[in-house]
Amino acid sequence: MREPSAALVLAATQVAAVRDVPAARLALLAQVFKGPTGRAPKHLPFRRAALSFMRWQARRGVLAPLDASPPGSVWWRSVNERLLLDGCETVALLGGVTGEPSSPAVQLWLEFAATPTGRHWYRAHNASVVAGYLEHRDLADAESEAERFFMNVALLRVLYAHALAAAPELALGPFAPLGRVLGDPRLGMAGVFLSLRAVLPDAYPLGREAERYIADEQHLGRMLDYAVIAPRLQRLYEWSAEALGEPRLLGCVREGNPIYAWPFERRHVWRTSHMNAAGRLLERVTRAR
Repeated sequence: MREPSAALVLAATQVAAVRDVPAARLALLAQVFKGPTGRAPKHLPFRRAALSFMRWQARRGVLAPLDASPPGSVWWRSVNERLLLDGCETVALLGGVTGEPSSPAVQLWLEFAATPTGRHWYRAHNASVVAGYLEHRDLADAESEAERFFMNVALLRVLYAHALAAAPELALGPFAPLGRVLGDPRLGMAGVFLSLRAVLPDAYPLGREAERYIADEQHLGRMLDYAVIAPRLQRLYEWSAEALGEPRLLGCVREGNPIYAWPFERRHVWRTSHMNAAGRLLERVTRAR
């Protein structure tokens, strides 16, 4: 096995130093967008979306130390660390620390650094998130049933946000021109999609069954998930796997149903028979032609 590069070792040291301090994790991520010199004005606007996703995790308590009361989540902490590790390694490489990119995700972060656009940001961010999901699949099984449901919701939401910006026809059908605005990670709407406050519980750990939380989901979030995202889930995962260069992502969906640490036999949770008139209209008008 190849020895880790100096850039990767430095990144791992930085991440280890903030492992048990959620506020320090947030500060480290914010620092990543300043680059190796502390001045990266073209990259700073992209902090908003990245921090929205992480702040939501911190608010829930999933990033808390494992000896806290209640403890944080081993799975969420690990997925979050993958994002931090990739970002820190990228900054180290840009700063001249020796080494080659240790993963395809880091290569995508370097491409974002060279060309800071919304599409490049989503590719890099989601490549790190997906890598964390795949790398820590075994840890997901230790989480509650409801938490495993929401892991899938979080994943499909970040994939959909990417599609809004980079494949708006897929995301919104005839309303595709709105996608580039709604999905721009430099603007507030992308933060709404990635903060997940409207669709996932703020508490951790979750003590009820998934169906109970689904019933309590806020009306707007439920309408978006069931009317707009659910009908295009299979195509969304297929497009994302190609865009991220990660074919293993296709193992997280089956026949249009998310199956990351979730049994295909319980696929009924991804559909609803109680769509209201507004939801049915939204599904119809956003359907791809």
